[in-house]
This record gives sequence, C-alpha cells and structure tokens, in this order.
Amino acid sequence: MTTAYKVTHNEQSGSFEVFVEGHRAHLDYRRVDDSTLDFCHTFVPGELRGKGLAAVVTAAALEYARDNDLKVIPSCSYVEVYLKREAGKA
Repeated sequence: MTTAYKVTHNEQSGSFEVFVEGHRAHLDYRRVDDSTLDFCHTFVPGELRGKGLAAVVTAAALEYARDNDLKVIPSCSYVEVYLKREAGKA
C-alpha cells in the first residue's frame, strides 16, 4: 500500500514541502529568471528518512515546472540523481 502525501508549493519561501508526523521535508528552489528554476536543495529529517519523501517533493516540483513550461537546473545532487533514474525508466 502506498501512502499519498500532500505536497504544498510555498512560493514565499521558494519550496515544495510535505509535513509528516510533525516534521517538514522539502525541496528548495530559486527562480533564475522568468522561465527557469534552480532546484538547489532537498532535505528530509532523520525521523522521516526511508519513506521516499525526497522523491515525493521532487516529483511535485518537476510536475509544477512541467505544467508551467519552466526549465529546471538540478544543482541539488539528489534532484540530479532522481532525473537520471527516472530517465532510465522511460
């Protein structure tokens, strides 16, 4: 059984975040220009590691970029690995 997590886009802080058991996992980004986002950092607290939450927030952020015709710079090493892994599934 897969748990569905609700990811929130917090434009003010420049992050995609999910709250689980009182803890916040997130992907931070910065807007490079009107058409480009730099996904610069992901973080999952120790209490939540192993639940796939980094993948959850990364997938939500990529979906947002795709839906809004935005380019992505994967400067976060996790995002870079995620993109390579997903490309291998295609």
